[in-house]
Amino acid sequence: MLYDQIAMNKRRTGYVMFGFGVLVLAIGAALGDLFWANWESGILLAAVVTGVYMLIMISQSTNVIMSMNHAREITDENQAPELWHLVEDMAMVGQVPMPRVFIIEDASPNAFATGNNPEHAAVAVTTGILERLNREEMEGVIGHEISHVRNYDIRLQTIALALSAAIGLLVNFASNWLWWGGARRRDDRDSGGNAIGLVISIVLIILAPLAASIAQMALSRNREYLADASSVELTRNPQGLISALQKIDDSAPMKAADANSAALYISDPFKGKKNFADLFATHPPMADRIERLEKM
Repeated sequence: MLYDQIAMNKRRTGYVMFGFGVLVLAIGAALGDLFWANWESGILLAAVVTGVYMLIMISQSTNVIMSMNHAREITDENQAPELWHLVEDMAMVGQVPMPRVFIIEDASPNAFATGNNPEHAAVAVTTGILERLNREEMEGVIGHEISHVRNYDIRLQTIALALSAAIGLLVNFASNWLWWGGARRRDDRDSGGNAIGLVISIVLIILAPLAASIAQMALSRNREYLADASSVELTRNPQGLISALQKIDDSAPMKAADANSAALYISDPFKGKKNFADLFATHPPMADRIERLEKM
């Protein structure tokens, strides 16, 4: 059951990332058709913009994310010995380098991992999670975060963020150009076909940000399932993570969390209400996560 879940979630992540790439290219094609009557030019523009955004996002320092969430770094094991040794032990079991360790002053229990790769990763936990969870539960949580590092989820989230940002820039570019009348003039001899192409391009550009948000959130939810399963693989104790998730779910929203980082946390830090079919939820329903863990 455990390895089946891991394999299934990896396949689903591949599908989502493939869909993300297709969406970016489709937006580029729509731009090219709309403004230059040449979809190849639009695809090239989309590829260049996305590449630049990826380079910027991947090179972005972990310190920026930690600063946004008001986290302070623990640089010595004597500052928080139990937390330090838990992260150290789980990193050893997961066979990844010891990540940097941060603490967020917030009474709500939560945690997240970030970074570009296992060699430049960081784990942050709230003071609330240190106070409310016992060692067994903390092992499950830290195992979950180390799994994000081990599975390169941290890089996937960075890439997804870059793709979403690139789509937003392209759509904003298209909107401004349309507003100022920059769309190409259509050949009157083929007005019917051009009109259909124009409508398709405009609809695609309008719906692109929504589709990008859904894809990014689907990726985030899928990786949470995978990290839960991988945590059990490291700890061999699903009950520890089950109990931890129950306590995290039964808590007040965070105050220190940054909205742009919400998808990184082990649980929605703002305890947002679920929308229709959970399309816009950054995390899968806690009941579903616990049910999967119980089957392990």
